[in-house]
Amino acid sequence: MAHSYLIFDFGKDEETAQHARHKVESWKQGFRLGNKLTIKFEREEPEEENAAAEENAEASAKHPAEKHSAASKHGGEGKRGGKKKSSAKRAKAAEGVEDEEEPNANVRVIVRLDFSDHEKLSLQRWLDRIPTEEPFKSVEATIIRQGDPEFGKTNELFETLG
Repeated sequence: MAHSYLIFDFGKDEETAQHARHKVESWKQGFRLGNKLTIKFEREEPEEENAAAEENAEASAKHPAEKHSAASKHGGEGKRGGKKKSSAKRAKAAEGVEDEEEPNANVRVIVRLDFSDHEKLSLQRWLDRIPTEEPFKSVEATIIRQGDPEFGKTNELFETLG
């Protein structure tokens, strides 16, 4: 089967990217496309946040005993598995500051069309339709087909994304 990729760069607009994901999921369900239409996100974090995340990971790795004692002080709260907000996010929430003011990651949406060789007309119709629909038409689309030089790199990137 020949894959084709549509790449949309939403910049820092996470809300529109999520709207695009919902749109693709509704198409998959409504048209019974199954795995013929797959969507993945590529997020590039700003450099400042990467450095802060690495420092937090190093600090948490140094003190595993303190984590255990802190969890036991809360009387089993850690056993529920719920995520807790960081103290900085709690402070901002208390002040009424929105998370949107923080610099968000650069979001790229990659849509893979996986139609078989005898479905060329369906493939072409989806390649024409997706960039003209509402959440996608506000950003520029890059179409990468199997014979294109950057196809191998895009295919590898798509497979590595979670």
